[in-house]
Amino acid sequence: MTELTLKYGCNPNQTPARVYAKGGLPFTVLNGRPGYINLLDALNSWQLVRELKEMSNLPAAASFKHVSPAGAALGLPLGETLAFVCGAKGRTLSPVAAAYVRARGADRMSSYGDFAAVSDICDESLAEFLRGEVSDGIIAPGYTEKALAILKTKRNGSYLILQMYENYTPPALEHKDVYGVTFEQQRNDIRITEDCLADIPTKQKNIPAEAKRDLLLALITLKYTQSNSVCYAAGGQVIGVGAGQQSRVHCTRLAGNKADVFHLRQSPQVCALPFRDDIRRPDRDNAIDVYTAGDEEDYALLIKDWQRLFTEKPAPFTRAEKRAYLRTVKGVALGSDAFFPFGDNVERAHQSGVSYIAQSGGSIRDDNVIETCDKYGIAMAMTHIRLFHH
Repeated sequence: MTELTLKYGCNPNQTPARVYAKGGLPFTVLNGRPGYINLLDALNSWQLVRELKEMSNLPAAASFKHVSPAGAALGLPLGETLAFVCGAKGRTLSPVAAAYVRARGADRMSSYGDFAAVSDICDESLAEFLRGEVSDGIIAPGYTEKALAILKTKRNGSYLILQMYENYTPPALEHKDVYGVTFEQQRNDIRITEDCLADIPTKQKNIPAEAKRDLLLALITLKYTQSNSVCYAAGGQVIGVGAGQQSRVHCTRLAGNKADVFHLRQSPQVCALPFRDDIRRPDRDNAIDVYTAGDEEDYALLIKDWQRLFTEKPAPFTRAEKRAYLRTVKGVALGSDAFFPFGDNVERAHQSGVSYIAQSGGSIRDDNVIETCDKYGIAMAMTHIRLFHH
């Protein structure tokens, strides 16, 4: 198939809409009818999970919204607490299912209505988890018979299911039309490997193997994230993405706030919240987000209608308690899609437990950035690679 008619373009008023490729489209629609943004999410997320698998030799998954990842992860086992906060308590997860549960669990609020991508065949374990989540579609290199049957029941039978041709290689040149003008450039096919982490100008030069893996995971994720962008990663998964901000320190703050919430969700106070048994997952996720990310006024609004969510009124999670818990977090990796212009990015990253940084370098204030890293004992690699994505 060389052409596919879409529901509409970016917005419902933008019709007609279609995609086409001279050599044939590199995917098959197994179920549903795609829209313009669906396919942007699918094709970007597929590239991300494919590169993560090449880097790690593990199944990989991503959760995309509006052409940026809300989360991405490798297929590593989940501990009991992480499984609980990711909505997979008591489930037996295959590696590919574990990858997606982690990816979606990075930021469950942003992953609401996501597009899922996995590097390996989608199995029954993953399909069963997706059955209970609000999601628009999935792209994978294949599906088991049982998984396909389960997924076809989602969204009253309209769930979008795409099968990607695993061995497809795109043309070297890519094109984009803007206001009647065609842009052409070489596709960004740069490989992100451990060689990118060789230049370490900080006093602390020790970056353990798992930290290198997390730095590469963050950098590959940024390659497919709307710029400017910063990504925090830990334990083989993204834990916070700050995307599409004009100011880099705002990206660092946004991603850092998300990373903080990721960790606070695993705190004893949050794990012990007395939720009602009949609460819906989205309502539970929203309540946890308000409880962890909000202030005293947000807490007051939350408990105003506490009987709808909880069996008893939860105690407040004070700012002092949150900061005390977050001070125990260490070993977080951070990637940036371009250089840090000032040390303020490092100051904010340190507050979220960052111990390792990878950024391009090349700022006239590199000395200030290195000095700030040295102040906190952070190991920083300069990759000399810019990863802007638009």
